[in-house]
Amino acid sequence: MPQLFTHLRQLFPRPAAREEIAIAHDYLTQKGGAERVVLAMHRAFPEAKIYTTLYEPEATFPEFADAEIVVSPLNRIGFFRRNHRYALPVLPLVSSALKVPARKTLVSSTGWAHGFNFAGKSFIYCHSPARWVYLADQYLGKNESSAMGYALKILLPLLKLWDQKVARRAGTYVANSTTIQQRIKDVYGRDVDIIFPPFSLQVDAAEAPVEGLEDFLDDGDYFLLVSRLMPYKNIDRVVEAFNLMGKKLLVIGAGPMEEELKNMAGPSVEFVANIADEQLRFAYAHCKALLAVSYEDFGLTPLEAGAYGKPTIALKAGGYLDTIRESINGVFIEKPTVENICSAVERFDPEAFDAGKIQDYVQSFSEERFIQKLRERISSL
Repeated sequence: MPQLFTHLRQLFPRPAAREEIAIAHDYLTQKGGAERVVLAMHRAFPEAKIYTTLYEPEATFPEFADAEIVVSPLNRIGFFRRNHRYALPVLPLVSSALKVPARKTLVSSTGWAHGFNFAGKSFIYCHSPARWVYLADQYLGKNESSAMGYALKILLPLLKLWDQKVARRAGTYVANSTTIQQRIKDVYGRDVDIIFPPFSLQVDAAEAPVEGLEDFLDDGDYFLLVSRLMPYKNIDRVVEAFNLMGKKLLVIGAGPMEEELKNMAGPSVEFVANIADEQLRFAYAHCKALLAVSYEDFGLTPLEAGAYGKPTIALKAGGYLDTIRESINGVFIEKPTVENICSAVERFDPEAFDAGKIQDYVQSFSEERFIQKLRERISSL
């Protein structure tokens, strides 16, 4: 098997460096925290092209239209642009073949982009080693027995072999949180620094209510959850808790569990997806508090809520330990159970938090700080 990857590398020799700086990311097919980080990277280096396997403009942030996007041949297949998870069997080959002809490349990776074919030095901003490889059970959740689950189990040894090989070949790594710092140590054997990602919503920009939900949001008596609809996010337990309490919950996000979650939701729970930033800003600005009870690598959404002075009810685990301070911007629950969620929401007192202190605290995670650190590290490559 190792010889296979050696032969593959011979098929894709390193390109000559024609650009000074480039940006690389796995795929631009969704709206999420990693994609917002890529936009911040592009604001740091606006001259850089962005290299990625797949790009679906309608599914990701419209600001990417201002960048020059270079895609792999796989992008010609519309099904994969709309369903990138089904491309998993061919992504090792596609990633290895994607040439990035730059002297320096700033890489945003959740598992694929660190394996692109770089002409020069690469600086890997690691959101996580591939979750589908090292946390497969958590990644699949209830879908473990699905066709996708069986396919992943069959491919797992090959995917892990590819990932370990490209990690040894790749350049400098940095983690986005303490959780990922430890995970990189565990799976790659590397001791790395941390650069926390920024929150990027413009607080002073325009707001607009979500169409069709004006009455639902009007009184500001709703809780908010912003997340991809994935099994490990624990959204089903939040929905079940709010069904029991009859309190209002707005869920913003898309993903493979969307239909299942909508079917289990009661009348006090609403779902929206792929909304404009103006509507996301409105949702944050007018909610009572944010719910964040998933196992996250970095706790980004509490920072976005905090930019509007809103506190968070968060799971005491993972990336939320980096961004939540109980005396300042939120409270913790110990486990993501329906009982714990109900108890925390019922006890929650928004008057116990100072909106100004919350906003002051989240400024330590500003985009300006993030860009400064990136420029310093790239210049030192």
